[in-house]
Amino acid sequence: MKLIPKLTRRTSDASDVPRAATPGARLGWLDALRGIAALIVALHHFDVLRMLPFGGAVWRNFDMGLFGVMLFFIVSGYIIPASLERRGDVRAFWIGRVFRIYPALIAAFVLSMLMLPAGDGSVALLRTGDNLASLVANGLMLQDLLGVINGMNVTWTLCYEMVFYFLVTALFTRGLHRHSGPIAVGLAGVALLTGTTVGIQLLNTELGSTRKLLLIVTPIVLLGLAGVLSGNRRLTGVGALLLGGIGLVLVTLNSRAPAFETWMIFATMFAGTVVYRAQHGQLARVPALLACGFVVVAGVLVGRLYNHGKVLELTWSSGWKAWSVAYLAAWVLFGVGFLLRERRFPKVLTWLGAISFSVYLLHIPLLRTIEPLLGIPPQPSSTLGRIAWTAIFLGVVAAVSHLMYRLVEMPMQRLGRRVQKAADRRRPVTVTVPAAEAEAAAAGPSAAGAESEPALSGPRRD
Repeated sequence: MKLIPKLTRRTSDASDVPRAATPGARLGWLDALRGIAALIVALHHFDVLRMLPFGGAVWRNFDMGLFGVMLFFIVSGYIIPASLERRGDVRAFWIGRVFRIYPALIAAFVLSMLMLPAGDGSVALLRTGDNLASLVANGLMLQDLLGVINGMNVTWTLCYEMVFYFLVTALFTRGLHRHSGPIAVGLAGVALLTGTTVGIQLLNTELGSTRKLLLIVTPIVLLGLAGVLSGNRRLTGVGALLLGGIGLVLVTLNSRAPAFETWMIFATMFAGTVVYRAQHGQLARVPALLACGFVVVAGVLVGRLYNHGKVLELTWSSGWKAWSVAYLAAWVLFGVGFLLRERRFPKVLTWLGAISFSVYLLHIPLLRTIEPLLGIPPQPSSTLGRIAWTAIFLGVVAAVSHLMYRLVEMPMQRLGRRVQKAADRRRPVTVTVPAAEAEAAAAGPSAAGAESEPALSGPRRD
């Protein structure tokens, strides 16, 4: 019982604050991790294991999709709260998020719908029989928590990213954002206790209609977003509470995924925040290690306890070993990257990290487009043919993703910064953080690096 309060204790010893690294090295490790995660997820959906002689054994004991997804979530948990706290400006944070995510997402939808036939299941936006519900739910990026088919089968993780933004904003406006340790531990504990017991999409069942649920949720979310974008302290606080509240309700009562997976995702993200706080002297190292250690053990244990039988149809993994080993491996790789954070990483990895959001959005539509052009399936039978097919796939994905990064993502980020400045001129923000907190946050990732973070997620395993 005495452990929980210690998890939020700040240290005042200057020796606990790591020395500043050069800007390139400071963010290079995060880019490298994102790049690796994006590559692994793309290869997972490419079904690369089927080409390998030992692929079956790997599939049974290691879920590549889960590995990439959880690595993305850890990195996202590390950087997103840092971005908000560095600014001390909720409106600027949300403007940045909107212009970082939505333009690329919209472009990916348009491009995919142009490339793929209506019968292709990887793009379902406006193809579900209820176009209004599809458009609204996917537009809110909450479709996976509203009982609506994902507009693209890769966008399920954006729902968890969005709810994480809701929660982080609510905690920040209430002055509770430093409690990352107990939050991570508590959420991991919930995952252990609930397992598969929480009803799936309970709200849809009780209301009897997805549209009824949308009629309730949509005004709440829009009012919440209006509040956090207002720049007014009181309206921002109210808006943040609305967003955090509706996020918790949907996650608790209406998630499509089993409870242990849902809660471990959020525990993992907040544990990533714990790493950031410990690194920058906002949290004592021993309590931080205990908190992260508990989350990692819980993540491995929930797989062993719950990832069996019919649950496998919801997690799309081959068994408990595939879950547990992949989850542990994601933390191991993140730990290696963290230990090497002051080193410079190969430019190809940092470049891949920069385009990782576009890779994440486009790799399946591109795969489904070039497969018939090359007469695949069936998969090439020769080793040389398989290597050539893999190289073609990765080359096309990298080239198109780079174009979207340069033509869509970067210009829209610049536009977002101009919109933010215009908003500040017209209606100055009254929500600020104390100077001491701003200094602590400034010790973290640079403005450019934090702003360039995408929604750090990968597509659902299938």
